[in-house]
Amino acid sequence: MQGKIAKNTLMLYFRMLLSMVVTLYTSRIVLNTLGIVDFGVYNIVAGVIVMFGFLNNAMTASTQRFLTYEKAKDNLAGLKKIFNISITIHLIIAVVILLLAESIGLWFLNTQLNIPDDRMIASNWVYQFSVISFVVSVYFVPYNAVIIANEKMNVFALLGIAEVALKLVVVFMLLLIDYDKLIVYSCLLLIVSVLIKISEKIYCSLSFDESKKNRFEWDSDLMKEMGDFAGWNLFGVVAGVGYSQGINIFLNIFFGTVVNASRGIAFQIQGAVSSLITNFQIVLAPVITKNYARNEYKQAFDLVFSSSKLSIYLLLIFSIPLIIETESILMWWLKVVPPYSVIFTQLIIVDLLISSLSGPLHILVQATGNIKRYQILVSGLLLLNVPFSYLFLKLGYSPEITISISIFFSALTLFARLFILHLNMKFPVTEYLKKVVFRILVVTIISWIIPYYVSFYLQNVVLNFLIIGVISLISILMSVLAFGLDSIEKKFVFSKIRNLLNKQK
Repeated sequence: MQGKIAKNTLMLYFRMLLSMVVTLYTSRIVLNTLGIVDFGVYNIVAGVIVMFGFLNNAMTASTQRFLTYEKAKDNLAGLKKIFNISITIHLIIAVVILLLAESIGLWFLNTQLNIPDDRMIASNWVYQFSVISFVVSVYFVPYNAVIIANEKMNVFALLGIAEVALKLVVVFMLLLIDYDKLIVYSCLLLIVSVLIKISEKIYCSLSFDESKKNRFEWDSDLMKEMGDFAGWNLFGVVAGVGYSQGINIFLNIFFGTVVNASRGIAFQIQGAVSSLITNFQIVLAPVITKNYARNEYKQAFDLVFSSSKLSIYLLLIFSIPLIIETESILMWWLKVVPPYSVIFTQLIIVDLLISSLSGPLHILVQATGNIKRYQILVSGLLLLNVPFSYLFLKLGYSPEITISISIFFSALTLFARLFILHLNMKFPVTEYLKKVVFRILVVTIISWIIPYYVSFYLQNVVLNFLIIGVISLISILMSVLAFGLDSIEKKFVFSKIRNLLNKQK
């Protein structure tokens, strides 16, 4: 099992590296081509669509959970039924989102957002392209869920690489086409999204019995069960939307599109770095869910312990040099650095480290299907980001206060998740704090010291990140081997190293 997880993780790790390089490269070209104002306009306008995505995101988690749970029981008839009902539900969601987007969303775009008058026509084009892209992605969600439930991470990785390559083509086309760059960029991204989703459908229709000859199906009892699960997930996703897009709108109202551009840059870096952990946890989700479905709770707990630590250790490799050399990286990468980009990036990486620790805990809760108390407590705390951010911005605080508030609530919700897991399934909280949280804190502190100290003596801006990156990697590996792993994990790592060395002989 560990070998399969490692293999799938490596596949997605390669996808992440390619995606990160292309994302950082294309972001620079897009920013320079569109300009700070248009880049900010794109981030705020396309973000409005995400506000309608909470219905879809909630149902996505439900679809993946039910498919994976049924997969563990090897019930093909049940799988087909769940898939067909998921198709029906997602069609309904797509129609609802389209109606909301073309009414409330359109009104909000044209009356409430702080967008320059001369860019309103382009903003409406961006909005319509984003609506179409999102509605298409909603309908095709069950196909993506089937790929993950069947643990076909090589296909998942290849589709991701294809998407990255097409987006790179889009950037080069943006340089060649002599028309409104903002409109062209949005239109080309729509085409990429549609092509990828159609490719997912074709692959699933050819490869998996549950998604062959699919049809619209209606089962009130099963739809109610999936709907209840999705309903509570909905509350959780609303909290995430409140942070990611609600606060983006607050920043637009208080500071304008330039700050939206700065936040957009920081979140693109965060997205590039976090994609490794997102992919790693995508690999874990079906494994943990199947262990739970088979009543193998000890194996599920062990996976949560190990994956929580590994998630942070992998993130530290990129996070430490990024935080230490943020300013020089942004200057080298963007040439023109929007205001607040440096502090936004540093704080967002810290927030990412804390929130990523909660990922495996969230997967375990989802596997149980008992998410009511969890979502009420955790999502309720996360929603407090919105009023607190508005209050502090109204009091005159600078934009980065919104991310500082998020860091506080990310830490608080980590302990809330542990509390709920202990109530639901006697999760060993004390053991988790000692074996996971304490080890992570020790590794983080030790790994940080040497790179931070060395950074004071570096002069060459171009080479700083590479030097700090190498030193950070060595420092992290040494501290992880010394303090970050338990005896079983060390034995597994060393056995893999020995096997690798023996193959080279």
